[in-house]
Amino acid sequence: MGKTLIVYYSLEGHTREIAEIMAKEITAETLELKPLKDISPGALKYMTGGSQVVKKSTPKLQAYDVDFNDYDLIIIGTPVWAWTYTPAIRTFLTKERIAGKKIALFCTNRGGEGSTLEAMKKELTGNQIVSEISFRTKKEDKEINQKKVLDWLQEIKINK
Repeated sequence: MGKTLIVYYSLEGHTREIAEIMAKEITAETLELKPLKDISPGALKYMTGGSQVVKKSTPKLQAYDVDFNDYDLIIIGTPVWAWTYTPAIRTFLTKERIAGKKIALFCTNRGGEGSTLEAMKKELTGNQIVSEISFRTKKEDKEINQKKVLDWLQEIKINK
């Protein structure tokens, strides 16, 4: 499969869980994006996170040292906030301006992906989007998601 990096943001751990399943299955490296000042996962997260999305916020992220040219495939994952990707992912996509790479996208949600994957693809023009997928993160979906991850990784291998 070549060298793979999984880049993701996860507030409550759902996206992290999916990314870790993937990383273990294909022995990929991971980069968890962490804002210097993140929102609280409590009751106000929807208002705060939604407001950040609407304002197209780009929060400062904790430093990381990654050469994206070292990877054959980059998988990018985000939770869905206000029907699109999170501000941390916006910062990443704006800062890195990755081009000429094979990219796979995933999102996690509790009710629908909205325009998340389409919006991410627009930010990643100049790359080859090899696949995309959405995962529901309700408790009853946990076992389904494990199989879905494995099936999706097999699809990516075929499409690479």
